[in-house]
Amino acid sequence: MSDTPPIPCTDLIVCPKCDAAYSLQVPPAGQRAVCDRCGQVLIDTRHKAGLQIIAVSVTVVILIIAAAIFPFLSIQAGGARNSVSILDSALAFSDGPLIALALLTAALILFVPLARMMLAIYVLTPIVLDRPPARGAALAFRWSEALRPWSMAEIFVIGCAVALVKITDLAQVELGPAFWMFAALVILVVAQDRIMCRWSVWNSLDEEPAT
Repeated sequence: MSDTPPIPCTDLIVCPKCDAAYSLQVPPAGQRAVCDRCGQVLIDTRHKAGLQIIAVSVTVVILIIAAAIFPFLSIQAGGARNSVSILDSALAFSDGPLIALALLTAALILFVPLARMMLAIYVLTPIVLDRPPARGAALAFRWSEALRPWSMAEIFVIGCAVALVKITDLAQVELGPAFWMFAALVILVVAQDRIMCRWSVWNSLDEEPAT
């Protein structure tokens, strides 16, 4: 039986992708700690990453609200012309028995990404300002991470691209300002996920005051 004392959990870091465990060593600023087994980034000490994430999150919130209001695309066929917004298209079947599906679609492409950005702003703003974490910040960040697989804005864009290829043979299609806003916010959401170092956030939230 080994006499080596067990390593405290606080001195370990576990890869979220392959569950490999490592002794915790925070890399110098500007460098990364990467899992040797699967290549997953474990710690990313990017300079001013929190401020960048907040800026991206605020931009995405503005784009989501604007994209839900402005026309997404216009279709003209047989002398008739119609413009729809993203919210109109998501709730197209809300008057019938598919209302649950319509509401779920709207949630996945609009409200879930919006909620994630708002939660990120709530969690990171006090940290960036060198203040104690906000009340309930750990729970808020946990919810943000739990919602991440359900944020399907990029899936909506891919589906629209496939549909537009087929529609162009039948009607004249013009892309509205909301289309470009939505395309931009999808890129920003992906960028935010790549910038965020989740270990750094959880480490900062260890100082959260008791509720």
